[in-house]
Amino acid sequence: MPDEIVRTGERRRVLLLQGLMGPLFRHLGQGLIRAGHTVYKVNFNGGDRAFWRLPGGIDYRGTLQDWPAALEQMLRDRQITDVVLFGDCRDHHMAATQVCRALDVPVHVFEEGYIRPDWVTLELGGVNGHSSLPRDPQWYRDTAAALPPVPQHSQVPSSFRRRALEGLLYNVADVFTRWHYSNWNNHRPWPPLVEGMGWLRKLRARKLREAQAARLFARMEASPEPYFLFPLQLDSDAQIRLHSPFAGIAEALNLIIASFARHAPADTRLVIKEHPLDNGVRDWEQAARDLGERYGVAARIDYLAAGDIVAVARDARGMVTINSTSGTFALAMGVPVVALGHAVYDIPDLTAQGGLDAFWQNPVPPDPETFAAFRRVLIERCLIPGGFFSKEALDKVVRHAIARFEGMPLPPE
Repeated sequence: MPDEIVRTGERRRVLLLQGLMGPLFRHLGQGLIRAGHTVYKVNFNGGDRAFWRLPGGIDYRGTLQDWPAALEQMLRDRQITDVVLFGDCRDHHMAATQVCRALDVPVHVFEEGYIRPDWVTLELGGVNGHSSLPRDPQWYRDTAAALPPVPQHSQVPSSFRRRALEGLLYNVADVFTRWHYSNWNNHRPWPPLVEGMGWLRKLRARKLREAQAARLFARMEASPEPYFLFPLQLDSDAQIRLHSPFAGIAEALNLIIASFARHAPADTRLVIKEHPLDNGVRDWEQAARDLGERYGVAARIDYLAAGDIVAVARDARGMVTINSTSGTFALAMGVPVVALGHAVYDIPDLTAQGGLDAFWQNPVPPDPETFAAFRRVLIERCLIPGGFFSKEALDKVVRHAIARFEGMPLPPE
């Protein structure tokens, strides 16, 4: 982070907005307070409040229209020096970013890691389509050449069960406190009770889904048929709505399957991988099957509901993505990638630049030197070790986030 924004040793007055569904911001708040900083947290609904449970909570019960003026007053009254949020494309967060920019208050944005697993994004100003990172491959090569090697990095555990339960608890708390937060309008496209029931169904079917995925993996390993991989993103993800040409996943799925049917070699298959945080409200397997029937390629389409995406990406002929961070998995392994939206890694020498239709016939792999430089710069500028779905992972995120926040070197693993 620039020296003019974060100065080593300075005590800050931090305002947290919405975080991930879960205890991320509670842990971060505790860590910042222990480090001597003053912390406040805006709760927009009962889910936010249930996972905060610390002093400094501020219930915002006003409308979205009144939010910019209310935030400006909060910033002035509490002499806020920094704002922290998760996901810069939520309605309240987009308005907050504009207010903070006008008042010269830095905004620190958490997101899923540009490079995963075991990294998360913490970037100043905005992420993905709002990132200030350039798209010039030579800039990355030149910048990386002046940096020391990446510090030693270790894996962190992650629990699907924890993810699902935290999402369920958040939505239940939201539902039962709507009377108090009467102006709250979730940025997600489903009522919280519907989403909570989706998570419950997904939890109950977990073993069946894992068994189906294991059978597909075994078949793929035994078959010589080449395949392309399309990892689904979340239909609620604002990165889709704001940083891609698609209104949602259904539209992207239609375009990709239609293009695959018309342009992919006849001996190739398309594997569609479900996002691990998908809430189960939409049946994407059925949607893919219906589109496959429409375009005459149903027999060449596989749906992977669970499992390790790294394992399936490793042997793919190429990966099609919108702007998912899964694209960096493939790039790291030398697998060709085409990005259909605005992705931070969609730069020459890394991703295919000729469009989707041409990609099926000529999937050109990334340049290893450019990717190594790109990765090194990302780690220096906007990545920290850790994760969101285990205590060990959260502890690591908080420790490294505070070091980055204070302008200190990242602590050893």
